[in-house]
Amino acid sequence: MLTGEKVNLRAIDPTDLDNCLSWVNDREVTRFLSTGLWPVSRKSEEEWLQRRATSNDPAEKVLAIDAKDGTYLGNIGLHKIDFPAGTAELGIVIGRKDYWGRGYGTDAAKILLRHAFDNLRLRKVMLTVLGSNVRAQKSYLKLGFKQVGCLKAHLLKEGQFEDLTYMEVFKEEFEQACK
Repeated sequence: MLTGEKVNLRAIDPTDLDNCLSWVNDREVTRFLSTGLWPVSRKSEEEWLQRRATSNDPAEKVLAIDAKDGTYLGNIGLHKIDFPAGTAELGIVIGRKDYWGRGYGTDAAKILLRHAFDNLRLRKVMLTVLGSNVRAQKSYLKLGFKQVGCLKAHLLKEGQFEDLTYMEVFKEEFEQACK
């Protein structure tokens, strides 16, 4: 388990299914994700969760985010981990809307970034975020991320074309922002 001030990160488990299923089918939760265009069946989400829980793929790791009281809040992961290049992509979702805007996602990302830089010896982590997701962008800026590009009107979400913003943080920038 990886621990922070507000949350713990743990292995994802098949028992997390009901929560995950409710989140992936909640338009309010998925509106800022690149997924969420179609309803997800229980079987499909069960298979996704089982693959994540049993995967030994060193390039993909998804963890559950729990509040300190044990409440399951969402998932966070490192994707496309490239150990020779020292890079990875960050993805996060806080599915519990009653925990939004209270620093839980920032704390989870801080824990995972610290692990990525100190233990996995990565040198840079990247992510994409919708241009309208200002709350997430503010969180990423607190962690030292910088905007490095933007694809204008790139994704269709809720009938509107959205910019896709690219951000990255190097180990040194993260350490400076989080000292």
